[in-house]
Amino acid sequence: MQTKAQDFYNLHQVGAAFVMANAWDAGSAAILAAAGIEAIGTTSAGVAYSRGVADGQLDFVSALEKTREICQAVATPVSMDGENLYADSAEAVFDNMQRVIATGAVGASIEDYSKDPLQPLYDLDYATERVVAAKRASQAVDYPITLTARAECYLTGHPDPFAEAVKRVNHYREAGADCVFVPGIKDIATITALVREVDAPVSVVMGLVGTPVTVSQLQDAGVARISVGGSLARATFGMVRRAAEEMLQEGSFTFSQQQIPDVELCRLFRA
Repeated sequence: MQTKAQDFYNLHQVGAAFVMANAWDAGSAAILAAAGIEAIGTTSAGVAYSRGVADGQLDFVSALEKTREICQAVATPVSMDGENLYADSAEAVFDNMQRVIATGAVGASIEDYSKDPLQPLYDLDYATERVVAAKRASQAVDYPITLTARAECYLTGHPDPFAEAVKRVNHYREAGADCVFVPGIKDIATITALVREVDAPVSVVMGLVGTPVTVSQLQDAGVARISVGGSLARATFGMVRRAAEEMLQEGSFTFSQQQIPDVELCRLFRA
């Protein structure tokens, strides 16, 4: 665990963006690891879809179960999509962060989204206390847990999302966050400006519709980590829907040309 955790932490420090692809179960994680992905993130959206529930409606126990399943399936470092760590108070964040670490994850994220429609962002001081609590919990083990603090300003419709996000993630960095993330930014100019204004490794999410930004561009901008969120899960579900439509409307099965042969999957999953 020490080596895996240190490797994941070090990936954020080398000055070249790495891709952390997001899995929703053991099988998808194994495919990504076999392809050479250096680190795997879980996707709460993808896990939710796989259980037939909407994004944001995944319960903590289910999230932990899937994270443990993914960690056990691969030797690759795994970071958990922790949402708001399924807690409001700093005390509950501390407890839940310990439960996340117990799954075998060597990284986790914490959001400042309160899920309160009247005040969707936690007060900054309160949000910072939550980051402190998560960091303190991570220090209970003798290997580095990479804590990613997220500022949800763009996704919650803040009137000045860039300035507020910069202020927040700099506070979270001072509170102990190892990496920061501002989801919702889609253009390279704003990403570049964010990296310039933040004294911390910056994570971004790609794979969303309408974001034709390349890994090379993100490296040039100084981004540390590139995740793909729930996009792989959504693409998979999109393929299933297209296959169903083809079978019903065209009476054909050309979707099967994209499948991985059974013998290859069995060989991979026996490893």
